[in-house]
Amino acid sequence: MTAKDDGRRRVLELLWQDARRPARGPQRGLTMERIVAAAVHVVETEGLAALSMRRVAVELGVGTASLYTYLPGKAELEALMVDAVGGEGPMPDDLPGDWRAKVEGWARADHGMYRKHPWVLHLVSTVSAPGPSLLRWMDSALRVLEGTGLTEAERMAVVESVDAYVRGQARLSLDTPQETADEVRERDAVLGELVDFEPYPALVAVLRAGVSPYAGDKFEFGLRLLLDGVEALIASRRAPTR
Repeated sequence: MTAKDDGRRRVLELLWQDARRPARGPQRGLTMERIVAAAVHVVETEGLAALSMRRVAVELGVGTASLYTYLPGKAELEALMVDAVGGEGPMPDDLPGDWRAKVEGWARADHGMYRKHPWVLHLVSTVSAPGPSLLRWMDSALRVLEGTGLTEAERMAVVESVDAYVRGQARLSLDTPQETADEVRERDAVLGELVDFEPYPALVAVLRAGVSPYAGDKFEFGLRLLLDGVEALIASRRAPTR
């Protein structure tokens, strides 16, 4: 077993075992829920770079060594944080409406969650071990598409495609500087003075129409296009054969 495999196993064991009490050492009166909540508070008030076992221990008013009696280290703590935030809000199949309304609801909820907790976007790509909240959410999302005529592989592909789109749009909105209308006009005016746009006729046409690249939130437009494609696939499966 490689070091990476061993690390993943430790994360999985911690995510899935009843870890409310430390495996060794004296009882300190902590719970895993309190530890995770303290870690989330540190990250949301001071940034992800501030996260460390020492900093979380200070937040809880305990020694760092005491914290290590509850979990092995920072990687395991990060996995618990992602799983805890992933368990917030209703499950996809609990949302009202048909399959499309439910998918739209979960996509908007997740987009809002990533914007509320931007640090999750940085951690979710590094946490390779699924926890209970993640699997519960995935099971619920797949159940939304039951009865649509899609195969199991297609249902999984739809869930993964929507999830990837939501993450991408959330990351783009967070990485793109927020500019006022005046700032956008000033930037475009400077570009107009410095850049020869003649080799870019399609871009010029868009700019002349008053559209600025990456300006505004195009989340809903892209989501509609994505789900229109899914809906067309479902309709083709339900169409009577001749």
